[in-house]
Amino acid sequence: MNSQLSPDNPFAKPSELPYGLPPFDRIRDEHHAAAFEAGLAEHAAEVEAIAANPEPATFDNTVVALERSGSLLTRVSSVFFNLTSSDTNPALQDLQAEIAPKLAAHHDAIHLDPRLYARVRELFDNRAALGLDEESAWLLERVHTDFRRAGAGLPEADQARLRELNGELSTLSTRFQENLLRDTNDLAVVVDDASELAGLSADAVAAAREAANSRGEQDRYLLSLNLPTSQPLLASLENRALRERLFRASTARGNRGNDNDNSAVLTRIAALRAERAALLGYPHHAAYVISDETARTSEAAVGLLERLAPAAVANAKRDAEELQRYLEQDIPGATLEPWDWAFYGERVRKARYDIDEATLRPYFELDRVLRDGVFFAANQLYGLSFTERHDLPTYHPEVRVFEVFDADGSPLGLFLGDYYTRDSKRGGAWMNTFADQSYLLGGRPVVVNNLNISRPPEGEPTLLTFDEVVTAFHEFGHALHALMSAVRYPAFSGTNVPRDFVEYPSQVNEMWMLWPQVLANYAKHHETGEPLPQRLVERLQESAQYGQGHATTEYLAAALLDQAWHGISADDDIDDVARFEAAALEKAGVALRVVPPRYRSTYFAHVFSGGYSAGYYSYIWSEVLDADTVEWFHENGGLTRANGDHFRSTLLSRGGSTDSMAAFRTFRGRDPEITPLLTRRGLTGA
Repeated sequence: MNSQLSPDNPFAKPSELPYGLPPFDRIRDEHHAAAFEAGLAEHAAEVEAIAANPEPATFDNTVVALERSGSLLTRVSSVFFNLTSSDTNPALQDLQAEIAPKLAAHHDAIHLDPRLYARVRELFDNRAALGLDEESAWLLERVHTDFRRAGAGLPEADQARLRELNGELSTLSTRFQENLLRDTNDLAVVVDDASELAGLSADAVAAAREAANSRGEQDRYLLSLNLPTSQPLLASLENRALRERLFRASTARGNRGNDNDNSAVLTRIAALRAERAALLGYPHHAAYVISDETARTSEAAVGLLERLAPAAVANAKRDAEELQRYLEQDIPGATLEPWDWAFYGERVRKARYDIDEATLRPYFELDRVLRDGVFFAANQLYGLSFTERHDLPTYHPEVRVFEVFDADGSPLGLFLGDYYTRDSKRGGAWMNTFADQSYLLGGRPVVVNNLNISRPPEGEPTLLTFDEVVTAFHEFGHALHALMSAVRYPAFSGTNVPRDFVEYPSQVNEMWMLWPQVLANYAKHHETGEPLPQRLVERLQESAQYGQGHATTEYLAAALLDQAWHGISADDDIDDVARFEAAALEKAGVALRVVPPRYRSTYFAHVFSGGYSAGYYSYIWSEVLDADTVEWFHENGGLTRANGDHFRSTLLSRGGSTDSMAAFRTFRGRDPEITPLLTRRGLTGA
């Protein structure tokens, strides 16, 4: 128990709940501030003892001691930052704004301590004589790299400026996130007449009414905004004027000149990151970030994006011509606009492949997708089983908890599912952890998946779109990476791998969504129980490449925009976000009026308030590995325990405990090849 913290505070000692699940039934907003204060003090004292140790530096008294330190701070941080993303409120937001610069300063104090760095450097310089095992040797290398990249070798004046930069950046990142959440809620589209919602399914209309009721908008309909530019409802809404309203609301976020405007925030973030990179000896922030990823250089990352762009844009232009013809059949003389693309794309899919979203949704009921799809695939591949635990507390009534058991029946960890959208949750979908696996500390994983699915009225089924099913499988791929972790050191647990590698296992897990054995197990009509008709299964597989021109172009536009913002030098002065964005897209060859970037700058949370700055290229970089891995599964018999166990033992269980590309080569038997990706996306002419 921490002596500085009241024993009544639920963070004062490790949770006694199974797997260290936080005692959410006891945690209140007011508990966080005191726990942070005590946790920062405790961790600082632990690190001071390591740095001031009069004994010669050893791997155990320095590197392992650092791994053991900070338990209280870790407990409160894991809960707090999950809540500020999943179920925030003004009190938590105020504390986040206060604590962010303190945490930045705390981590700077550790990495810029010359005594501590001297001990680490001494060990690193003499590493060959230490007799370390492979994982320990890799930990020492990573710790030394972390200190060096944090500025440990800089002169004092530069370190002082670095502390200032990190503190301001942490504050700005928090402000960007808060502005975006407020503006997203404020811009949700309110509809007065149900007739305007023609094209939406009955359950989607009911969900819109439920969302309006929850805000006190009785007898009206609320269309909430998802994080990306293109809103899912655009594929179904027949009312073109309403489609335009929804699209314009989406693209206006953070860019309206109001109190939530993110323009000045993001330009300041980009400038400070550029200055920090220069201090650390890099030409720009992208070079700094990517030097520690598997791509190694920003030139390599941008090179992949630029290789794909010409064919993606050409495909998108061809599709646009076809969609224009469909539009003119409805409105002679009309010009295709971004808010028309998904709607007429869906019409082409229906005409060409005889499928549409409305046909599919009745077969994708959330609980069945989860239990008979996502969990079933994990069982067939890895032998995992899942038992729902209604007796364990959660941070919100909508969150579900499942205990996960390994193939031999031994307990593995907990999986939490938080699937519904709400005003207190940020947009998008993500995985996070409340506790990490580590043999050193005896920790086992507690993992959460967050989605943003519209909640139907009470008693009605939750029917998913095709893309939401993909997302459920994707995010559970991240969860598997954490659940199957089998490492000694917490620094390497689960998804603690390079940013451009972390999406790889999750993208691989998407393949099982349409795998015949899995699809047949979960894709059943929610009323009749009838399986998804075989003709629709075949059509889904045939249509896999349709729309890839648009999907790839909007993704590449965002990824190249990220590189542009983080490729500026410390001397560049950006005063007009829209002009900079337009110029960057034009220069990259992806400036298509009807295909805007997946995220525009003012709501690009991945890079301005998340962990993907200069790293949004990671999705396509990881997809090279993913597509090559999917080919391996096809070559080796697909959904089998032998294949799952091989993927688990060589890659998933290793976390960050080895070089990531070395782990891939161990799994695949060779370096990755790009051809499977080009074929998947219909870009073989790239």
